[in-house]
Amino acid sequence: MYGVCEKGAVWFPITAAGMGDVVVDPSVALPAAAVDAIRSLVHDRFADTMFFDETKQAMVSVEQRTDAADSDYAAAAADFNEASFAILTGLGLGVRFGDRVSPDASGAVPFRIDPTIISTDIESVTLDKDHGAERALAFFAETGPLPRVWRSVGDSRSDYLMADHLHTAGYEVAHVDVRPSDGVLERPYPVIIEGDLIHDAAGANFLAYWVDTLGLR
Repeated sequence: MYGVCEKGAVWFPITAAGMGDVVVDPSVALPAAAVDAIRSLVHDRFADTMFFDETKQAMVSVEQRTDAADSDYAAAAADFNEASFAILTGLGLGVRFGDRVSPDASGAVPFRIDPTIISTDIESVTLDKDHGAERALAFFAETGPLPRVWRSVGDSRSDYLMADHLHTAGYEVAHVDVRPSDGVLERPYPVIIEGDLIHDAAGANFLAYWVDTLGLR
């Protein structure tokens, strides 16, 4: 097994001995000064509604606290995103936030602020789920010829990008959408929905099907 995290920015092997050495792509990592500044912003002004995810190694992710009401978090997140944009541009970083673009001194915009309903990610503009899929394929290729049939599973619209990459690369692929209520996307490959099941239950049902089909019980 291999772990590919943070949309392809971080990766590591997983063996019988556990998790192997973690590799971080320095070309996409936020500068330490920016990470420290955002961490302090959360601690000083927003700790009642959100927390700084210390597990991230190349990007910044700030997430809603489970004891914070959605309405309180939404209001705080709007202020946090504005403050983050000001901090990052103040440090001279090129940043995109919604329709606003602030280039760095060279004219480049290498980072973006990407809010969701429960978090805000600050990351390289080159990172996305297709980049993660490309990294995973490179990992598997180190052990021999790659399979021709692949399945991707996800709960957000951006997760379709994994299957997009595989399809473009010429593999037989289908995507399992475990949160179809957000809108099933039209794609040139099959999109699988596990009936009325969603999230972990849908993923478990999908895996159980393949365990039975492949006679792995």
